[in-house]
Amino acid sequence: MDLKTMTYIVVGLTFAVYIFIAIRARAGSTAEFYVAGKGVHPVLNGMATGADWMSAASFISMAGLIAFNGFDASVYLMGWTGGYVLLAMLLAPYLRKYGKFTVPEFIGDRFYSKSARAVAILCLIVASLTYVIGQMKGVGVAFSRFLEVPFATGVYVGMGIVFVYAVLGGMKGITYTQIAQYCVLIFAYTVPAVFISLQLTGNPIPQLGLGGNMSDGVALLDKLDQICVDLGFAAYTEQKGSTLNMFLLTMSLMIGTAGLPHVITRFFTVPKVRDARSSAGWALVFIAILYTTAPGVGAMARLNLMETIQTGPVGAVDGNIKYDEAPAWFTNWEKTGLLAYEDKNADGRIQYYGSGLDAQAATFGWAGNEMTKVDRDIMVLANPEIAKLPNWVIALVAAGGIAAALSTAAGLLLAIASAVSHDLLKGILMPGISEKSELMASRVAMAGAIVVAGLLGLDPPGFAAQTVALAFGLAASSIFPALMMGIFNKRMNNAGAIAGMLAGLLSTLVYIFWFKGWLFFKSTAMAPDTPEHWMLGISPGSFGAVGALINFTVAYVVSKMTSPPPESIQHLVEDIRVPSGSGGPVGGH
Repeated sequence: MDLKTMTYIVVGLTFAVYIFIAIRARAGSTAEFYVAGKGVHPVLNGMATGADWMSAASFISMAGLIAFNGFDASVYLMGWTGGYVLLAMLLAPYLRKYGKFTVPEFIGDRFYSKSARAVAILCLIVASLTYVIGQMKGVGVAFSRFLEVPFATGVYVGMGIVFVYAVLGGMKGITYTQIAQYCVLIFAYTVPAVFISLQLTGNPIPQLGLGGNMSDGVALLDKLDQICVDLGFAAYTEQKGSTLNMFLLTMSLMIGTAGLPHVITRFFTVPKVRDARSSAGWALVFIAILYTTAPGVGAMARLNLMETIQTGPVGAVDGNIKYDEAPAWFTNWEKTGLLAYEDKNADGRIQYYGSGLDAQAATFGWAGNEMTKVDRDIMVLANPEIAKLPNWVIALVAAGGIAAALSTAAGLLLAIASAVSHDLLKGILMPGISEKSELMASRVAMAGAIVVAGLLGLDPPGFAAQTVALAFGLAASSIFPALMMGIFNKRMNNAGAIAGMLAGLLSTLVYIFWFKGWLFFKSTAMAPDTPEHWMLGISPGSFGAVGALINFTVAYVVSKMTSPPPESIQHLVEDIRVPSGSGGPVGGH
C-alpha cells in the first residue's frame, strides 16, 4: 500500500476514535466542561496530563532542536521535566485542596480582589494564546506533509479539526480524548526510534543506542561530531551558547511549567487532594518515556539527514547527491515549503554545509549552502522517511504528531475559554449568568481563540518549541510568582500581587517584542534577534526567569508599603497549606 493511502487510513482511524470519545463524553454541565466533574482517576489523569503536556513542541519540535542545536537543546529536557517536580511539590496539592475551577478564580479569592482576578485572566490569555500559536505551527507542519499541501493550508485544516472536538467536549471530552491521544503519540514516537536505533547501532533501545557504537565500531556521537565539523558546523556535543542564557532558559521553562494554567487545571479534575500529587507523579512517568527517547531521536535524525545528502568525501565531485536523484522524502517536504533547495552553482547537486566551511567551499566550486531552508520542525516527521522505514511506521508518526499538537491545543483553548466565560463573565461582569449561557460563552470564546491562534500560527515567532518557550516565559513571569506568594506568604496583599503580575508580564512582553516584533510581525522588531544584541546575552525565550524576579521584587516591595491582607485571608492561606487532620497551622510568615 502506498504511503499516502496508508497515512489516510491510520490518521483517519485515530480521528474517528477522538471524535467518538468527544461525543460520548460530551460535557453537560459547567463542572464537566471545566474540570470533568472532578472524577478522573489519578493514573488516567496522569496519562491525560502527559498528552496535554507533550505538545507539538515536545513531539515534533524538541527533537528537531536537539538535532540541530545538540548539547544546547538539553535545556528543554531539563526545564520542561524539572518544572513538573516543582508543580507536584509546590502547587498541585494546594490548588486542588482549594477546589475551585480555574487559576484566576484562586487568585481573585486569595487576593480578595476582582482586579487581581482580571489581571490573572489577562496573564492567562496572553500565555495560553502564545502557546496555542506554537501548537498551530505543529499542526500545520503535520497536516501539510500528511495532505501534501502548503503549510498555510495545513494550519487551516488543523483549525477545523480542533474546532470540532475541543469546542464540543469541554474538559470531560478532552480528558478522555487525551488518554487515547497519549497512547497514539507515545507509540508513534518510540516505534520508529527503536527501528532507527537498531539500524544504526544494533541496539533496540534508543536511550542506549545514543551512547553506543555503530557497525564500524565508532561511537555514534563521535561520528556525528566529526561529520558536523567536516561540513563546517559546530561539533554536535559542544556548548555553543552562553552558560547564563542556558541557565535562565532552564529556569524559565521550569517555573513556566508550574505556572501554566492548562496544566494546573488538570489537577482540579481528580477526586481528592492526594490524587493531585499522585497525578503529577504518574504524569512524570508517562512523560519520561518520550523525553528520554528524544535525545536519541534528535541525534540519529541529524546523522541520517547529513549522510543522505553527503554521500561521499567533502569536496569530491560526486560527494553530494544529484538533485534529480534526491530521495522521495526530500521532494515531499519541498512541497510543504518547509524545505527549500537552490542550485547556486548550477552543478545539479545538493551542497549542504555550515559557515565554518565557507572559505574552503569556494575552492570546491560551491557558491553557498544550497539547502536554504530546513525547518527544524520537520525532523521527527521526516526521520522515518529518511531512514526508509515501512510506510505504516511513517503514517503512525504523522498520526502521533497530529495527536500531540491537537491534545495540547485543546487543553489550552479550554483554559482560555474558562478564563473568558467563568472568570471574566460570571466572576466579574455578569455574576447572574445562567449555566447554559456560560457554557455557550465558553464555546464561543474557544472558537474565537482558535481563529486568532491559527492566523498568528501562519507566521509564528519561531519554531514550535521556541514559540512555546516564549509562552512559558510569560507564564513564569506573571502567574507562577502570584501562585507561590498566594500559597506561601500570608503577608502578600492584593496591591502587591497585582503590581507584581503586571510588572512581570509587561517587562517580559516588551523584551520579547523588542526582538521578535510587535504582535509577532517581525518587520517591527526594534533590534535583531541575535545574541550580540540581547541584553547580557539573554534570549527572549530565557527572559521569563528575569521577569519572574521582577514580579517577586515588585510584589514584595509594594506589599510592604501597603496594608496587610484581612485576617480571614490569612486564615485561608493557613487552611490551604495545612494537611487535613493536622493539629493546626505550621509556619508561615
